[in-house]
Amino acid sequence: MTESEPGLLRHIGLRSATMLVVASMIGAGIFTTTGYQAADLGHPGLIFLLWILGGVLALCGALCFAELGAAMPKAGAEYVYIRESYGSALAFMSAFVALFAGFSAPIAGALKGLVLYLGHFVPTLAEDLTLIGGLHLNDVVAIGFVWALVAIHISGVRAGIGFNDVITILKIGGIVLVLLAAATLGEGNASRVFTVAPHYHELSGLDKLSYSATSLIFVTFCYLGWNGSAYVAAEMDNPQRDLPRSLLLGTGLVTVLYIGLNAMFFYGAGVEGLAGVGEVGLVSSRALFGDFGVTMVTLLMCISILASASAMTVIGPRVYFAFGEDFKGLSILHRVSPKTGAPSAALLLQGVVTSAIILSGTLDQILQYAGFTLTLFASIAVSCVIALRIKRPEMPRPFKAWGYPFTPLFFLGVSIWTMIWAVRGRPQESSLGLVTVVVGGVIFYAFSHNAEKV
Repeated sequence: MTESEPGLLRHIGLRSATMLVVASMIGAGIFTTTGYQAADLGHPGLIFLLWILGGVLALCGALCFAELGAAMPKAGAEYVYIRESYGSALAFMSAFVALFAGFSAPIAGALKGLVLYLGHFVPTLAEDLTLIGGLHLNDVVAIGFVWALVAIHISGVRAGIGFNDVITILKIGGIVLVLLAAATLGEGNASRVFTVAPHYHELSGLDKLSYSATSLIFVTFCYLGWNGSAYVAAEMDNPQRDLPRSLLLGTGLVTVLYIGLNAMFFYGAGVEGLAGVGEVGLVSSRALFGDFGVTMVTLLMCISILASASAMTVIGPRVYFAFGEDFKGLSILHRVSPKTGAPSAALLLQGVVTSAIILSGTLDQILQYAGFTLTLFASIAVSCVIALRIKRPEMPRPFKAWGYPFTPLFFLGVSIWTMIWAVRGRPQESSLGLVTVVVGGVIFYAFSHNAEKV
């Protein structure tokens, strides 16, 4: 391993970078979202189209991050891109948001969901017992997982990335195995994949548009994480070559798996059987394989969620590491253990914030809050492609986003549309996301006179 940025070591190859992308993207969302789409739209073809559109949108974002990351292969991804495009104030706000909504909140939501699914194997967790002082047992277990992941990744960067590789390969292998079993052994019916629910024909054109927009919000949330490897660019052996490849390979693979899983859901239960169901993975697997299928898919979901939380535990602290370099008062976050190569203080900070979020809200509130703010700053980061092409045309760009300027403009257009619908549908959680942004700005301007640029 060789040193890149002070303290960080180059040790991540194409495989591990791609696994970070896949692990970041595939969580519990794919196993739940289709039920809500089935209830609103009732048309498998339209639902497939929305999942394909979500994949195309993610690929557009990945192409933009590939250009930015190859040109600026530093830790922190969008923090660096926004700083170079729009200045330190907005960059600091993005990092502040990343600490709360970007990584800590999604990790909290993922691990709260993991404990719920573990209730299938541990009945005590299904009861969600209340302990002393109103503390819930499930929250205590979720916090235990938070610190177990922190311990794994603080013990050494090679061990942490190796753990993430193994668990993500298990996740991919499990999904492929389930899809093959459904196609060869499952008691499904191919006609269900094409059968439209009667209520679809009763919808007006405006209803179809409204429900499609709402459904796309959930779909885009399931695709979040397409930029996973960009955060560790400073630790990649050859970021100019492998960063674009990992983003495109990971996002493309997840898109194919998502389409395959949706085909399995409809093959097993049909659009009417899934309508309004929050656990479509379990319902379809029970129809295909019986009770054994439920156990199999529940185990797969647990592995998927744990891998997702692990990946976010890796990449989040790289953002805090980056802004710790720029601001003297936060320089402790820029420190790396000489023995392990891990940004220990940044990992510990994220663990504390994640634990607090687990205790503060419900799973649904946490996910809605995180989804809006993640989309907001991903959009700002993607816009950096346009800003830097104009401001710094001479910048070396080992990789250029295919289809520019359509690629970033398409991403921005769809993202703005989904954020508008998110505000209309969940104003409280969306407003909380905006408040987080404002608080970050206030903190920056209040203490900027003490900040030093290195």
